[in-house]
Amino acid sequence: MSTENPPPEQAASSSEDAETTPASDAPKGGSGKLLALLFGVAAVGLVLDVITKIAVVAHLEGNPPLKVLGGLFYLDVLRNPGAAFSMATGLTWLLALLAIAVVGVIVWLAPKLRSPGWAVGLGLVLGGACGNLGDRLFRAPGPLQGHVVDFLSFLAPGGQVFPVFNVADSCITCGGILVVLLSLLGRDYDGTVHRKQKKADQS
Repeated sequence: MSTENPPPEQAASSSEDAETTPASDAPKGGSGKLLALLFGVAAVGLVLDVITKIAVVAHLEGNPPLKVLGGLFYLDVLRNPGAAFSMATGLTWLLALLAIAVVGVIVWLAPKLRSPGWAVGLGLVLGGACGNLGDRLFRAPGPLQGHVVDFLSFLAPGGQVFPVFNVADSCITCGGILVVLLSLLGRDYDGTVHRKQKKADQS
């Protein structure tokens, strides 16, 4: 009886069956530190947002825009009934409910985190969402209808160049970009890393 080795073409094709291979690069049992990182980042973002809003409302609301950093930004206080960057201005109550849902999803996902990058990204989103949600719940004209305090206008007052925003909007945007970037790089929230295998040369 004779045995034959599989042809090279078959061996090459078998190496191409899976284009990605998951491998955990985060240590097990690190969820406690990652929870602290996530909620710590969220707390810093929330505190900065609240403090800056209190300060600008107390000292700048009703006054002409204030130029800072040589005109890179203008402090121009506006009340925004819509989403980040003044979108969906007629759906304040829906945006408040959406923010509550986002906070709930992040809190539910938090114990499953095994990626420091995801912890930072979701922490930024959480802090920003809580900051603007606080405005919608506690500011005029009423609960779920409150207008968000925006005050950062880029390059020109009144949002002439870019919509007026606040610290919470910045946190949400930066956190979202970080999460999308990590996803594109194949890094999941649970620490799994997906790597594409190089296809075997069939020449």
